[in-house]
Amino acid sequence: MNKSIQDSLAVYQTDTGALKLKSDIEKDTIWASLKQISQLFERNKSTISRHIKNIFEEWELKEKEVVAKSATTTKHGAIKGKTQTKKVKYYNLDMILSVGYQD
Repeated sequence: MNKSIQDSLAVYQTDTGALKLKSDIEKDTIWASLKQISQLFERNKSTISRHIKNIFEEWELKEKEVVAKSATTTKHGAIKGKTQTKKVKYYNLDMILSVGYQD
């Protein structure tokens, strides 16, 4: 994730529970992963992914302006005691609102 994203959290309550999102005080925004956006709108990840794809294809938002990537370390699914690193995309508030508008 880019260095401007702070460690503070914004907490939102959905029907299925609390959702914690990274907040960026410098840029006055919040950041959410695809999984978090799908939880927020209570839709599956493929539906949200399709909305995001459409938003970029229609030039509603520019990817470089609304996406930050972060390396995340998780337990390896197949090898016990091993970890793996994967890059996760985080989308800012502009994207979250655009997805909500399309939903």
